[in-house]
Amino acid sequence: MAHDMEVVNPRAGLFRVILTAYGVLIYLFLFTPIAVMVLLSFNKSKVVGFPMTGFTLDWYSSLTQNMIIQDALGKSLAVGVSVTVLATVIGTAAAFPLVRAHIKYRSAVRVFITLPIMIPGLLIGVAILVLSTNILHLQPSLPIAVIGQTVLATPFVILVVSSRLESLDRNFERAAADLGAGPVQRFSFVVLPLVYPGIVAAALMAFTLSLDEFVVTNFIIGSDQTLPIYIYSQLKFGITPEVNALASLMLLGTITLVVVTTLGLRLIKMLTAKSRQEEKTGVPA
Repeated sequence: MAHDMEVVNPRAGLFRVILTAYGVLIYLFLFTPIAVMVLLSFNKSKVVGFPMTGFTLDWYSSLTQNMIIQDALGKSLAVGVSVTVLATVIGTAAAFPLVRAHIKYRSAVRVFITLPIMIPGLLIGVAILVLSTNILHLQPSLPIAVIGQTVLATPFVILVVSSRLESLDRNFERAAADLGAGPVQRFSFVVLPLVYPGIVAAALMAFTLSLDEFVVTNFIIGSDQTLPIYIYSQLKFGITPEVNALASLMLLGTITLVVVTTLGLRLIKMLTAKSRQEEKTGVPA
């Protein structure tokens, strides 16, 4: 037995080293471009690249004076919030019957609903452009961009919320019904508190997708521009440290949003658990 362990252990150790090295290489491959972008946003030179000629915050301060960037940021946030609300409401409403209703060929329906995920964004952009201009006679604008991005984000919301619903134990609802709770009470006090983490995660995903969306938006936004479109337009004249600074701030905003949402969900979970403990014991925790 001891001899076998001596034979196996070196191989297992070597295998762990290989896996660790492979994992480190994957993370370097994913995050090195982002780290370089953030680092070069502090480069004093107007030419993006190494070696760096100095450290400065001028490119960040110049963003506060650039009205075009501020306008693009405002439109990106407005579109993002609108898409988040619409996609979350529509996707959540669609997830409930998809999971709870007795639908024939449920798998086929699920594939049909999530079809926009599998269709290239180029085709969706052209389709919405043709529908809005040639059939509905609507010119490309911010509202059309909101509709197009909602089409893209809603399937993700459906997948996330339906996955949360499928893992929900129906015995909680049956117990509430036995205690006299009606459908509205069961939904408000049983189902919704158990499903809301999935809804929040889906809303966060919808906002992130909207903030990052370029292909479909570029077809249907018209003369307006969001931040991704502005950044793309600047690339035609060459990448500048100002663009790197803008992208770094977008990255920081996304990370902050994820952290705040995660901490908020944990806080709500703690408060809910504390409230349930007080109800059981009758003594404030």
